[in-house]
Amino acid sequence: MYLSSILFAVVFFVAIGMFTRNIRRIIRNINLGRKTDRSDQKSKRWKHMTRVALGQSKMVVLPIAGLLHIIVYIGFIVINIELLEIVLDGFLGTHRVLSPYLGGTYDVLIATFEIFALLVILAVSVFWLRRNTMKIRRFWKPEMKRWPKKDADYILYIELVLMFLFLTMNASDYWLQQHPEGQSYYTQAGSFPVSSWITPFFDGMSYASVVSIERTAWWLHILGILAFLNYLYYSKHLHILLAFPNTFYANLNPLGRFSHSEAVANEVKLMMDPSADPYAPPTVESEPLHFGVSDVNDLNRVQLMNAYSCTECGRCSDVCPANQTGKKLSPRKIMMDTRDRLEQVGKQLNRGLEMDNNTLLDNYISREELWACTTCNACVEACPISIDPLSIIMDMRQYLVLEQSSAPTELNAMMTNIENNGAPWPFNQQDRLNWSKE
Repeated sequence: MYLSSILFAVVFFVAIGMFTRNIRRIIRNINLGRKTDRSDQKSKRWKHMTRVALGQSKMVVLPIAGLLHIIVYIGFIVINIELLEIVLDGFLGTHRVLSPYLGGTYDVLIATFEIFALLVILAVSVFWLRRNTMKIRRFWKPEMKRWPKKDADYILYIELVLMFLFLTMNASDYWLQQHPEGQSYYTQAGSFPVSSWITPFFDGMSYASVVSIERTAWWLHILGILAFLNYLYYSKHLHILLAFPNTFYANLNPLGRFSHSEAVANEVKLMMDPSADPYAPPTVESEPLHFGVSDVNDLNRVQLMNAYSCTECGRCSDVCPANQTGKKLSPRKIMMDTRDRLEQVGKQLNRGLEMDNNTLLDNYISREELWACTTCNACVEACPISIDPLSIIMDMRQYLVLEQSSAPTELNAMMTNIENNGAPWPFNQQDRLNWSKE
């Protein structure tokens, strides 16, 4: 018994240590971005986080997927309440340590856990069918190949295995509670409306065999949870942790309002101020390294957190008019590429190296993708956890225009017309009303 507790403690603290290391790396990578102040409207932010992240309000826009996700979401929360008891049993070498203190409530809790476990199995099975048999279009876009495709399936398999282990553990436990040899350790506790249907499969087995099944299922269940906890770092399911801060720090301004660049505004003011000395050296505060964004360290921290929070659900790309008409742009790919680049930078830092010569622009995100965007904000509105791909696109466009003087020919012609004629059309101002004479 003591050896089991010691082994459990070692495994538990190693897993928590690895998880803590991974979280610190994520925080470090996010902090590579520029600081941005999102401390305003705190009451509105708390309400937004409660409604969107906790209440899943934007998930149910697609009713089937939304309902299934809510089942898995609530099941994940409810079933993991039992994790507290499993951890205590692991450290103390006990069995169902909380049952004497909760009385009849314990039976209700175990029954609730089992019902949700069954619902999660059904929901995950439907998710798998939608993704792999029905082949919903947004799951089969070009960016959803190789690792993103495998990762999505791995998550479903892990959730299925964990739920089956949970029910197997309870079924064997229930069988042992009824066995004369097991009543000294496997005390009568819990109600098993689902796993009791599995129990008859153990009839005819020896007591020792069923104990082995129960212990194996118990260990594999907790090891699976600890492994899944550390798998989150490499998975799109990191949103389980980041959805809450991501929605809290979301941009709460009207979607049509673009961000204001102080650096650009200061340059314009300087040019329009007749009393300003054009040859005066700029102050450190007003002199940006450059305008716009070319790499992840130019993005702000909320944008980098957006990249880590992306669920890769594809709702953004599914409503994107550019993507719908066959353009190269996919808002989901913008976020995935940003995360991939940030992870590459993080790996360099892990080795004690400086950032490599690659950049987010060109090496990950092409100019064709950026200029395909219509800035309609459909992707931002569709995201279930308030991710903003458009802000990254606009910041990278700003870099292209202000730093590289690089823009599509059509845009350059329009800007020239505005500069010369006060309108985007190539007509002299004096000829603007000629159409009315006809």
